Amino acid sequence: MSTTRNAPVRSAGPRDAEEIVRLRRIMFAAMNGTDQPGPWERDAALVVRRGLAEPHPSLMAFAVDGDGDGSGEPHLAACAVGRIEERLPGPQNPPGRFGLVFNVCTDERYRGRGYARAVTEALLARFAERGVMRVDLHTTPEAEGIYRALGFAERATALSLTLSGPQV
Repeated sequence: MSTTRNAPVRSAGPRDAEEIVRLRRIMFAAMNGTDQPGPWERDAALVVRRGLAEPHPSLMAFAVDGDGDGSGEPHLAACAVGRIEERLPGPQNPPGRFGLVFNVCTDERYRGRGYARAVTEALLARFAERGVMRVDLHTTPEAEGIYRALGFAERATALSLTLSGPQV
């Protein structure tokens, strides 16, 4: 365990999957203004458990433990989750490794303590150790200042397309 900005940050593991998903649900509720529980939570926990159990995972997560919720079960105050993607190397990124931060959330009870920044800094440090040269993320207006303070800046226009997915 390491301490960043007075927050006891640790690598998250497969046993943290349900808590990471709980925080992800809080993040989506904050972003969308509505809580949307569903089967996606079970599927997300499976992906987290499987991804964090790999010997050299491309999925990485860092967490700050909370005080608990009285149930005796582990409780996370905050987490940051990201993935390393390997793309074709190019002149601006010879290793071809990109980081994507896609889940940073602090439980409402622990906000304002610097935990989101601490777990994000730990994730960025791990990305750097693994040769990542560029990191992307999406942010809410409320969290934008944290990321800008860490050096994130707007890039050229990105376009996205939502596909309907496989017909099952």
